[in-house]
Amino acid sequence: MTDDKAKRRSAEWFGRADKDGFNHRSWMRNQGLPSHLFDGRPVIGICNTWSELTPCNAHFRTIAERVKRGVYEMGGFPLEFPVMSLGETLMRPTTMMFRNLVSMDVEESIRANPIDGVVLLVGCDKTTPALLMGAASCGLPTLALSGGPMLNGRFRGEDIGSGTHVWKFDAMVKAGEMTMADFMEAESCMSRSPGHCMTMGTASTMASMVEALGMGLPANAAIPAADSRRNTLAHLAGRRIVEMVREDLTIDKVLTKKAFENAIRTNGAIGGSTNAVIHLLAIAGRLGVELMLDDWDRLGREVPCLVNLMPSGRYLMEDFYYAGGLPAVLRELGEAGLLHKDALTVNGATMWDNVKDADCWNREVIYPFSSPFKDQGGIAVLRGNLAPDGAVLKPSAATPKLMRHRGRAVVFEDIDDYKARVDDPALEIDETSVMVMKNCGPKGYPGMAEVGNMALPAKLLKRGVTDVVRISDARMSGTAYGTVVLHTAPEAAVGGPLALVQNGDMIELDVEARRLHLDVSEAELAARREAWTPPEEPTGRGWARLHDLHVNQADKGCDLDFLVGASGAPVPRESH
Repeated sequence: MTDDKAKRRSAEWFGRADKDGFNHRSWMRNQGLPSHLFDGRPVIGICNTWSELTPCNAHFRTIAERVKRGVYEMGGFPLEFPVMSLGETLMRPTTMMFRNLVSMDVEESIRANPIDGVVLLVGCDKTTPALLMGAASCGLPTLALSGGPMLNGRFRGEDIGSGTHVWKFDAMVKAGEMTMADFMEAESCMSRSPGHCMTMGTASTMASMVEALGMGLPANAAIPAADSRRNTLAHLAGRRIVEMVREDLTIDKVLTKKAFENAIRTNGAIGGSTNAVIHLLAIAGRLGVELMLDDWDRLGREVPCLVNLMPSGRYLMEDFYYAGGLPAVLRELGEAGLLHKDALTVNGATMWDNVKDADCWNREVIYPFSSPFKDQGGIAVLRGNLAPDGAVLKPSAATPKLMRHRGRAVVFEDIDDYKARVDDPALEIDETSVMVMKNCGPKGYPGMAEVGNMALPAKLLKRGVTDVVRISDARMSGTAYGTVVLHTAPEAAVGGPLALVQNGDMIELDVEARRLHLDVSEAELAARREAWTPPEEPTGRGWARLHDLHVNQADKGCDLDFLVGASGAPVPRESH
């Protein structure tokens, strides 16, 4: 392909022999940049989510410098720019509240500046979908580079996983099986290097989605953040993005329907986070790719879980990398006929070219397709009168005997009601009950926080009960586990059927039949709907107000309604 420098976006800023070109180049030169950097070479934006408030991404200054080395090496001009960073561990009320805001930050930063191609530095949960959504709306050559997982946690001779062992240890303290002193000691043993969660939580899942979508270089998902090979990958990413600009390999040529179908099946094979459902729907929506909630069930139903990682299994991401990482999983899917082998990836090769020779070095971590770790890996999409627009459940993290269950509802009106009553000795609940929490969806929380994996009442834990069916319109952390029904749509705050559930109602869950049913007559539900009072109109300001007015429901990816679809040409009107 002919490399036409004059048609590059950056030429509108740096290639002009007039006062505007003079101004653009002159101001940039106050940073000590020499003239030859403005000679028409590809300008590469490095979109950095570094922040000391985002521990997962705190090593991204080093990663960015490695990307720059590669860009310079290939004759490109790297320019790093910051965007709002989303730290899952600290931000309130929830990072999901700000995912769409960051996507707007990314989109407008790319569109407004002289950028020909972009490398997205992603890591912590929402940084990955936010940056991909923003870049998808611009249509430039784009490559995503994840920051990598932490090293394995280690506590008293046992591997411990971020998130997963928090829930486990907290339950043990409530059950009297662990002292508070031991609980406090374990925290520094869990997080002992740079990087994101080393379980197959949302961060690791989304890093895997980057690779499965073809948006990252092979091995992107699993190289630990502290491993020197992560820096090597960053260097190679810098080299490759320059080539992508010269080849005009834009993001829409990679993020096709085939790419999304590959990612959905991969999510099943790795036992990935339910959060990937919402994020992939949103990314596809930005491109106009027709991806629906039911595609997750259609494509994932036949996919077993091949990866023995927490929270579904035993091992952690460091072990996954040593065992062969995602390429070994993708090869298994390809040989089973469940991979679009011809899907294009950012390195210019097809998916199958990248993974056909991938080896597995540890079958205790990555199982063969013919003898999987668990038979059900995909996300189950449930429907019924309690979730007419769908709800999701992760079979690989659920208790098999609860996958078909009928029980009495124990209802919490919102998260505050739950916190106030869950450990009340007078709470009428047993192991056959179904815990229901309302008003924790996209509008209700607001932001749809990760509270769906409600901790069990202390009195059940002390009796040795480890799981009950839980239903809500919330999300849950990808590091969590249990028989948890999530993303119930429409949510309670907009008058979905979940809002009508009362204590004592019988609820039926049948995962095999994909059914979620509230055993209450239509006449009774109609009467309850008539008596239902909508929540008060929010009085928030700024982003919170805009979010509430325009956020879509979970089955549509929770994007803002006015951001769905292409947003226009990436080159703005000439400045004056």
